[in-house]
Amino acid sequence: MTIILKCKLNIAVNTRLLLHNKLEGIGRFSFETLKRITRNHPEHQFIFFFDRPWHEEFIFSDTITPVALFPQARHPFLWYWWFEFSVAAALEKYKADIFLSPDGYLSLSTDVPQIPVIHDLNFEHYPQDLPYLYSKYYRHYFPKYAKKAARIATVSEFSKKDIVQQYGIAADKIDVVYNGCNENFKPVTVEVKEETKKKFSKACPYFVYVGAQHQRKNLQNLFRAFDEYKMDGSNYKLLISGQKKWWTSEMEEAYSGMQHKDDVIFTGRLSEEDLVNVLASAEALVYISYFEGFGIPVVEAMRSNVPVICANATSLPEIAGKAALLVNPFAVDEIAAAMKKVTTDEHLRNQLIRGGQEQSRQFTWDASADKLWQTIVKTKL
Repeated sequence: MTIILKCKLNIAVNTRLLLHNKLEGIGRFSFETLKRITRNHPEHQFIFFFDRPWHEEFIFSDTITPVALFPQARHPFLWYWWFEFSVAAALEKYKADIFLSPDGYLSLSTDVPQIPVIHDLNFEHYPQDLPYLYSKYYRHYFPKYAKKAARIATVSEFSKKDIVQQYGIAADKIDVVYNGCNENFKPVTVEVKEETKKKFSKACPYFVYVGAQHQRKNLQNLFRAFDEYKMDGSNYKLLISGQKKWWTSEMEEAYSGMQHKDDVIFTGRLSEEDLVNVLASAEALVYISYFEGFGIPVVEAMRSNVPVICANATSLPEIAGKAALLVNPFAVDEIAAAMKKVTTDEHLRNQLIRGGQEQSRQFTWDASADKLWQTIVKTKL
């Protein structure tokens, strides 16, 4: 049932992760949902709070007022300043009726109703995977944000249950707003696949990982599993796509100890066109995070007709359904066996591809935007 608001709202939004050519998971969620919400609801006014000069591609409609707030908030001390002083003052100045925060941070210094999108609580379960100050900040403030929130959105039933259990929040205060998938992700021709392999993998078939190189993404066990898989002498490569931002000593140790590390190719951050082609040309996506709030690359691979191997942990079974090979992220031999299976069993490959096409249809950015809008509406009823 769609609920319609009759009053005009001033909706302030934390858009500090809308960064030109640098959209990652939460930035992508912000971009895709806000683009649709602002265009679908021209009867309301939107104030976008950036923490630096903004790019015009993020001003989706003439109902948006962009505002740059000082300082650039990229460190725990600056997060505190930005949200508790700059945002609080701007909410009052622009007479905001609601503050929407797609990265989950709120201001404790305002009485304006607030909606955080809390994507996951990885920092509660694996605080050691983050720099000390980051972990300390998240664990101190996010419970406060959850209690302060008028409503909460999150990206999976798993994360909803986790927020309920960790913070004692009532389940009916939390709405599940699944991520979607960019429509650019789709199958490519044999010719594009061959050209992509020439460009990125020395014309060899390859497995691919897409995402930040963060400890919880479990690249250390991916390296070990790929090494074990390569023992049969295959010519496969492993492409690691994404920013090398959170590289740890454990990841370095696993990589350095590989017998076949020359077959691991780090592409760095790819343009959207290259990423679409690299994913669609892979033999399989291997996505074995041991903690994940959603896992957008799983859906992107399915849309691209690429088989998926993913962890049987946290939200990933919910998102993958029966359309992926699920593995224990801590069992290297199990991951390696799945890699072997997906490259040698043609019937299984076709089954995974067909299943992925069907499973991925339930995740669209149009649906995400509609559900997030309904969360906003419920806050004002």
